[in-house]
Amino acid sequence: MAKLKIGAIPDDKPVKVTIELPAPVHRDLTAYAEALAGEAGHPVDPGRLIAPMLARFMATDRGFAKLRRTAHSLKAGEG
Repeated sequence: MAKLKIGAIPDDKPVKVTIELPAPVHRDLTAYAEALAGEAGHPVDPGRLIAPMLARFMATDRGFAKLRRTAHSLKAGEG
């Protein structure tokens, strides 16, 4: 089989996830959305903040970054 110039296309389609938040976390998320709305000048849906907050958390978690690097190195060594 010929090697193609284009590799696998990443699946970047959004995935819908349903979660339950403790009431204090939901209140804080709503308050954060209200504060952001005050800065942005338009309403902000609190639910839309969850993905960027999680992404930021994972991007700044040093332990997680180290784990990912290790896993990536191990996976690269298999091929």
